[in-house]
Formats: sequence, C-alpha cells, structure tokens
Amino acid sequence: MNISQSNLLITAPSGALVIPALPPAPVYVGSDSLLFSLVVPTYNERKNIKRLIRQLCHLLDELMSGLYELIVVDDNSPDGTWELAAELISEYPQLRVMRRVEERGLSTAVIRGWQVARGQVLGVIDGDLQHPPELLLQLWKQIEGGADLAIASRHVEGGGVSEWSLIRRFLSRGAQLLGLVICPEVVSRVSDPMTGYFLVRRACVVDREMNPLGYKILIEVLGRGKIRWIAEVGYVFQERQHGESKVTGKQYLEYIQHLLKLRFSLWPVGRFLRFAMVGLSGVFVDMLMLYLLSDPTTLAWGLTRSKIIASELAIVNNFLWNDAWTFGDISRKQRGKRHRFQRFLKFNLVCLAGLILNVLLLNLLYNVFGFDRLPYGRYAANLIAIGIVTFWNFWINLKLSWRVTAVDQ
Repeated sequence: MNISQSNLLITAPSGALVIPALPPAPVYVGSDSLLFSLVVPTYNERKNIKRLIRQLCHLLDELMSGLYELIVVDDNSPDGTWELAAELISEYPQLRVMRRVEERGLSTAVIRGWQVARGQVLGVIDGDLQHPPELLLQLWKQIEGGADLAIASRHVEGGGVSEWSLIRRFLSRGAQLLGLVICPEVVSRVSDPMTGYFLVRRACVVDREMNPLGYKILIEVLGRGKIRWIAEVGYVFQERQHGESKVTGKQYLEYIQHLLKLRFSLWPVGRFLRFAMVGLSGVFVDMLMLYLLSDPTTLAWGLTRSKIIASELAIVNNFLWNDAWTFGDISRKQRGKRHRFQRFLKFNLVCLAGLILNVLLLNLLYNVFGFDRLPYGRYAANLIAIGIVTFWNFWINLKLSWRVTAVDQ
C-alpha cells in the first residue's frame, strides 16, 4: 500500500468501549451525520471482501444512496484484507477502512467500528458471505417500522443452516441452552442470540460501556443496551465459499466466560449482600424465639407450634429490614400501607416456596447424591441447600415482591 492509500485508513480508537452519542470532530470533516453505518469485521477475508462490498453497496445505494457508510474493521490480516479494502475506497467513496494492530477479536472490532460510525442506526455483518447481504432490506424495514433491534435469525420461520454437521448443530444449540441457564433474562429475549447479523438504533447503546469477550456481540448489546422492541427475520446461514472457518474450541470457552462475566456484571452484588446480612439476622431471631417458646426452662410450648411462630417472626424481621434497607430504593416508589402489605404477602409466599425447595434439596443431596456417606454430611447438604435457596429467595423477591408496578402520586 502506498502513502496516499494508508492515509485513507481510520485510526482505531482506544480506551473504554463506549459508543459516543456523536463521533469525534474529525469524522465530520466533509460529511454530515448519516442514517446507517454497517460494520464488517474481518480477518483473512481477502477472497470475499471485494464481492461483499460490491453487493452491499449495490443494495444500499438503491435503498438510501448517500445516507450510509460501510466500515471494514480488519485485525491486521496476514492476507492483506485491509489493504485490498482500502484500494476499493476510490471506487466506493462510502467505504471506510480501519486496520487494528493492537487489538483483536470480533466483538471489540464491531464496537471500535461503531465508535467512529456516523449513523443513527448501527449494524454488523460477517465478512465471509455466510450472511446473505440481501437480508439487509428486510432488517432495515423492521427498523423503519419502529424496532430498536432487528436481528437475522436461523431459528424462526424462513431460517436455518445449510450443511451443518450434527455435531455443529448440537454445539450451537447447546451453547444457546447454556446461555439460557446463565443469563436467561438476556438470552431468552431472542431466538438466535448467537447471530452476528443485526441492526440496532444508536440511541439504544450510546454511552453504555461494553465489555465483550469472544465473538458473540449480540449478547453484549442485549445485556447492556436499552432495548425494548426486538424484531427477527429468518435467514439460512450459508456455507463458506472461500477461506477457513474461525469457529474453534477456544471461542466456545470465550463464550462461556463472556456469559459469566455478563451474569456477574448484571447481578446486583451490593443488594444481595444486604439481603444475606438480613437473612443472618433472621436466623438469630428464629433461634432466639424457638428457645424462648419451646425450651423447658421458658414457656415450654410444643416444638411444632414454636417453630411456626419463630419462623414467621423471623420472616417479619427479614421483611422489615429488606423493605427499609435492601430494597428501600424500590419501596420508596410504592408508598402506602396497601403496597407494603402486598409486598409482605409476596415475601411470605416466596419464603414458603424457599422452605419447600430447601427441604427438597436437602433430601436430594443427602439421600441421592451420597452426602449420607460423608462425615457431617447432613450439615454439609443443609449448608449447600441454604446457599442455593438464598439466591432463589433474593432473585424471586427482587422480581416479584419488590418491583415497581404502580407509583403513588
């Protein structure tokens, strides 16, 4: 590449992976804000890039001529993908090319492209022609119809995979199922969370710091973006005609790490710790009241009646502390005795379900999984059951007992 061509390359941003509301000032030289920016992340796609750019520009020129840009973000491909793409800028003035040397990874490549993009709508498509370019027209139609996010899905009507082996199909579905277990509130929102072909309104992801790992950028957008309306369009995933597949075992491991990182970033750790501290105070109340009510040296009531009363007093204690402290910010949005009484009833029901779950887990661990053969096995099983139920009680209470359904004026 000569000096004049190298000057056409976009400088790769650095620092936090935050998409700005407006691009940096130099981007605006000779150009106003655009309607659509489509990022094409590439690595060793020299055999595909020219054909892909030609097809995309042909489609988008008919749809929104002069109002879009293509941004190729190449991770310093040894085959010179970035160099060939830059040579095409004179033929396709709406094309921009970024060569990244310090960073690698599909997800971060997409975000770096979005950081310099000028479009009100941002998009991504693979550079290997496995995503049919003509589907852009249907995806754009969904955005025009009001969708915040329009994804190309292999798992809705009209979708599928062409010649995948049984093993690859199993791994793909297994990865999706794993996502549903680890991050259900994120992965369950779409039928194909593994897709790398979608459009999203810039306003939905602006100023949201992304922290992806691996190549599944849609999960990050769903987890950290402010997405309300999602539309899905079916497509058939095509087999690669040129180049080699980049799907490896390492990418599956990165996918799992990404899910776990997202899970813990979305989990309200501080609130959970307060919930756990309140739970410990409830254990103290329960034990103290059980002693005062049932011990032969005190009231000497029956054990069952004493336990029921002690448990309910512990629940009341926990509710009052959680309502004032753990979930106080939410409770203040639902003032009034009626709302408080409703929260108390829900809390009781959740605690009852937690107690049933605790007993079931205790028996399962002790009688089925062999804890009965361990020293102090019953206590170890009970401790594990209590830990699981604590997470259960917290999450269900967060979603059911303390949520804003109505706000008193």
